[in-house]
Amino acid sequence: MTRLFGTDGVRGLANKKLTPILALKLGQAAAQVLTAHRESYDRRPLAIIGRDPRVSGEMLDSAIAAGLSSRGVDVVRVGVLPTPAIAFLTDDYGADLGVMISASHNPMPDNGIKFFSAGGKKLPDSVEDEIEAAMAQLKEEGPTGTKLGRVISEAPDARGRYLNHLAEVVPVDISGIKVVVDTANGAASKVAPEAYAAAGAEVIAIHNKPNAFNINEDCGSTHIDKAQAAVVEYGADLALAHDGDADRCLAVDAEGNVVDGDQIMALLAVGMKEDSDLRYNTLVATVMSNLGLKLAMEKHGISVRETAVGDRYVLEELNRGDYSLGGEQSGHVVLPDDCTTGDGTLTGLSIMARMAKSGKSLHELASVMTVLPQVLINVPVSDKSIIMDAPEVQEALAQAEAELGNTGRVLLRPSGTEELFRVMVEASEKEQARKVAGRLAGVVAAI
Repeated sequence: MTRLFGTDGVRGLANKKLTPILALKLGQAAAQVLTAHRESYDRRPLAIIGRDPRVSGEMLDSAIAAGLSSRGVDVVRVGVLPTPAIAFLTDDYGADLGVMISASHNPMPDNGIKFFSAGGKKLPDSVEDEIEAAMAQLKEEGPTGTKLGRVISEAPDARGRYLNHLAEVVPVDISGIKVVVDTANGAASKVAPEAYAAAGAEVIAIHNKPNAFNINEDCGSTHIDKAQAAVVEYGADLALAHDGDADRCLAVDAEGNVVDGDQIMALLAVGMKEDSDLRYNTLVATVMSNLGLKLAMEKHGISVRETAVGDRYVLEELNRGDYSLGGEQSGHVVLPDDCTTGDGTLTGLSIMARMAKSGKSLHELASVMTVLPQVLINVPVSDKSIIMDAPEVQEALAQAEAELGNTGRVLLRPSGTEELFRVMVEASEKEQARKVAGRLAGVVAAI
């Protein structure tokens, strides 16, 4: 049986794969599992639910709230807020669990459900497996009368709590910095511009008018060209582009050059080391990070710990080693002293704080790392599980690695959220990377 949870919760086409019935059962099972080991029983269990603005969000929000309350959990629905805000509020409200309804950067028809445990922490695979097992054993009957949970649909202080938190953890005056922010018509459409303005920046917000149908539509971090054009048009110092749930951030310098997650981690790591804030002089990144990141960090005496792809695995390694910075090339940057998951708005504030403290432009700061040419091809496949064991793929992979030698690398992996297989190749020359990646992608597509 295929595992229900992917690398970032449960995702699928809303009302087809991800139905209200499935959401109801997920809520019931999560209530059972995530309230089983409560530290205190002097109050009823509490859950926080947030969502991005896509049209199916309210439907799924209502279904999950029904599932949780039917198992005796009180629910506070905080409405449209970023994923990291829900993680923070789960902790700040002292809730037993949090739920974010979002498919992040996926197209509008998709949606997703991810859970946070007490303290706002992402669930390990083992707990997600418990929830799946509990779903298979659910009983129709539940508590009655006074033992039912309540659903509260107003939380007027939720956004303010999150904004105050951001102001407290990045208390740097960034006055004089002019920033374009592309919020992808998503969950940060109000919060991100407000946070940047509160810190002193001159803010130009684009794609910040969600209408339930336009999330991620030709905008945001997956369409970085819009931020590239805007930063030049408005003569801004930088642009910041978020995805639909604002757990990631990509940047663009004043010349229109993209500054990706690897470069953001590099400039933050160097700055944190200078400030003695980079614990153990170590950065945590995934196997998808550019080889140039590791080479740049070596020059500055910083070690790079590699994990599997997915910010949950970055978080696990950060917690295991008590490190203070990690992230992914895609723009998920985690500062665990200030957040329990990737926070795009916090990342944007941290970048601008580094600019303000150093007096350097983003272009100057990002030049600490030289990006090696990298080609990534997403290959649609019908069955991700059979690709790596196919003899044709093994043969093509061996040939590619022999051709690249020590001057590049190859990474093949299945997407955790979509029916895609990712082919990534790095090489000293772009044309060589493109040629090798294209050849491998052709082999994968033929399986």
